[in-house]
Amino acid sequence: MQFQIDKTDGKARACTIKTAHSTIQTPVFMPVGTVGAVKSLDATDLATFIKPEIILANTYHMYLRPGDNVVAKMGKLHGFTKYPKSFLTDSGGFQAFSLSDNVKIDEGGITFRSHLDGSKHYFTPKKVIDIQHNLGSDIMMILDDLVALPATQERIAASIDRTTRWAEESIAYFRARQKEGIGTEQNIFAIIQGGTDKAFREKSARELCALDYDGFAIGGLSVGEANQDMYDTVEWTTQFMPTNKPRYLMGVGTPEDLVENVYRGVDMFDCVMPTRNARNGTLFTSFGKVNIKKACYTTDTEPIDPECNCMVCQTYSRSYLRHLFRAREITYFRLATIHNLYYYLHLMKQMREAVLEERFEAFRTAFYKKREQ
Repeated sequence: MQFQIDKTDGKARACTIKTAHSTIQTPVFMPVGTVGAVKSLDATDLATFIKPEIILANTYHMYLRPGDNVVAKMGKLHGFTKYPKSFLTDSGGFQAFSLSDNVKIDEGGITFRSHLDGSKHYFTPKKVIDIQHNLGSDIMMILDDLVALPATQERIAASIDRTTRWAEESIAYFRARQKEGIGTEQNIFAIIQGGTDKAFREKSARELCALDYDGFAIGGLSVGEANQDMYDTVEWTTQFMPTNKPRYLMGVGTPEDLVENVYRGVDMFDCVMPTRNARNGTLFTSFGKVNIKKACYTTDTEPIDPECNCMVCQTYSRSYLRHLFRAREITYFRLATIHNLYYYLHLMKQMREAVLEERFEAFRTAFYKKREQ
């Protein structure tokens, strides 16, 4: 992976990441393709209407179904899905934790039961890497010990210690496998933990960032804490992260969250929000959210967002989208998802341009002012 900083404006950064499959310009939002597909879209929709350079797939879900060995036999993620650009795969640890009623964490890994059939599985740092080697992602995340908030100081401290030990084991194994010719075109990121406690975040960041990782993520946020607590934690943590490697904030978030965290120095984001909200009738626009379920849109001839250049806004009215939603027509899910993802990716492009032109503060001010109208 090649990484370069193209411009900074305050703490905000415009960077370029080159992987084996694409050139990614940051700040970047990665659409979530949990099971190897962005819900309601296929690779042609992505290439034609959204044009992302990187999407996310989920290690836990792909491991359980169809199985990482099946994916490997079918040409890994790129060959299996026919999406030719970059993939990032998360470690699966969060899903093992959140989707299973019976999770046990020990010093070696995480024992969980499949949400599909109840079968028992054990994720270790090495096994998670082996799975992601089979998936063939461009960027893989390591196994970490995440903590649900609120949590005791003792639990967070144990989480940080275990995450660091697993990170040391993971990077040693990953680099050893590369020397054997396995995963030579793949990259690996560590995940900083610590809740919203500044001392814990600094400890985790310093320990992990001393290791030979290709990039670093901030995990364990956007899990119920106040937005300002999340922003403060990100701002505190980024100062301990290398400037010459990508910074990834996992599972975040709203358009406002993206703007605020780019402002604080984050490069990469993912979240199910634009796709999940689309399916539930909430559409994102330059002036705020549109609830397409409202009766006021019954005969509204305007597009979802008059300032949007996506295929949906250039073609269909709010009236038609409301009709499709109320009829539970499958076409609605596709069109709404195309619009929301286009909006998110366009927002990232606008922020990149603002950084390159050293006007990010003015962009941020205008972003909020437009939402007040």
